[in-house]
Amino acid sequence: MKTQIIEVRTGSREGVFDLTGECQNFVAEATRPGAETSNSDGLLHVFVPHATAGLAVMELGASSDRDLLAVLAEVLPADDRWQHAHGSRGHGRSHVLPAFLPPYATIPVVDGRLALGTWQSIALVDLNVDNHVRQVRLSFFS
Repeated sequence: MKTQIIEVRTGSREGVFDLTGECQNFVAEATRPGAETSNSDGLLHVFVPHATAGLAVMELGASSDRDLLAVLAEVLPADDRWQHAHGSRGHGRSHVLPAFLPPYATIPVVDGRLALGTWQSIALVDLNVDNHVRQVRLSFFS
């Protein structure tokens, strides 16, 4: 297994952050000839070790990311209904987000490339405006 932690600067806004390029670069390095895991087929596991962020495999662009944030705002509104109430207004919803968008995703790797569908991307979804930097662990299993 090869593993690496990347940092994603999310700033102070809600967002959907594309990780696909970083994931593909990691897989390319892990599967290059001479690498400790040089088998070019395997699984990429992506994990966000945070209680207030999730991952989505979805189309990005064409406003799909804005649509996702709009749906999450309806389902998990940033108001004062949350029992978990420290931090910014509506912070408790960020702790519920991983029940809808889990903090992990596993992607097949075939011949050193992510086996995503034509329009699929790997995205970090973060509603927590109180945490400006996220860590994401990438692990390749061959």
